[in-house]
Amino acid sequence: MNSRYSPWRLAILLPCALAACASPQSRTRDALLKAGLSHDVAECMADELVDNLSIAQLQRLSALGKGEGRGVKHLLRRIRDLNDPQIISVTASAAASCAMGLPR
Repeated sequence: MNSRYSPWRLAILLPCALAACASPQSRTRDALLKAGLSHDVAECMADELVDNLSIAQLQRLSALGKGEGRGVKHLLRRIRDLNDPQIISVTASAAASCAMGLPR
């Protein structure tokens, strides 16, 4: 079979294509989960962060999920060390509103 879209080719390429399509929300949520936040809070915060931060800022935040310590307090402490006022403001606001279940 000499088809450009053979089943074997699709079986190999489809997972690769789907992995590349991970949304900023899902990558941010996953980083927050790795940092020790609950699924509900991480999901809520990811939406807020993606809406209010640049891709470069989101990448800096994602790197924090790989560090030591877990939970909101520890995450906010590490975010403060990034020395980016917008990241600090948006993340603290999102953490507070999402932890309290306030509407966004």
